[in-house]
Formats: sequence, structure tokens, C-alpha cells
Amino acid sequence: MFFEFRQYRTHPGQRVNWVKYMDEIIIPFQMSKGMVIVGSFVGEQEQDLYVWMGRWESEIERKRLYETVYQSDEWLNNIGPKIPGMLDRDKPAVVTRIQPTAASVIH
Repeated sequence: MFFEFRQYRTHPGQRVNWVKYMDEIIIPFQMSKGMVIVGSFVGEQEQDLYVWMGRWESEIERKRLYETVYQSDEWLNNIGPKIPGMLDRDKPAVVTRIQPTAASVIH
């Protein structure tokens, strides 16, 4: 098992809109397809920072679920096209894979 810790940057003034879109549209859609979303966070001091964390049982599962979600008609035609107006694609996402230690409260 591993987690993906993904850091994104929003366009100036778009973080509130992005969080609402994540909370109301993207995360429910991801979860409906089988993804386990562990957390959704914003930066306390960085006004453009958004962090998303998902959990995967294996790389095979991650690839399968990424394809199921991000190649779906709903994502390609409805969800995905709205993202560039909120996320700053000139600042690429920082993706870190992490594994819990024995003392971790999340597994």
C-alpha cells in the first residue's frame, strides 16, 4: 500500500472555487469509481496551495483507477475541461509517493 501526496497551485483568486469543485464534483466522482481519497487540504500560509492525497493498494490498482476516472467520458467532456481555469498548469503538480510507518494513524 502507498499514498500519493499531490500538491497543486491555483490561479490567483481561484482557490476557493477549486476547493468547492474538488469537494462537490471531483472527489465524489473519483470515489464513485473506487478511488480512496484520504484527504483534501489547503495551505495555511500559501494562498494558492491545494493538496490532495489518495491511497492505493498497488501500482496496478492505481493505474486501473486512473484510467477508469481520467479516461471516462464524464471526465473528458465535463469535469476536466473546467480545470485549467482554476489550476495553474504553468506550475506543475508535485507528486510524492509515501508509505505509512508502523506509527502512522492512517493506513
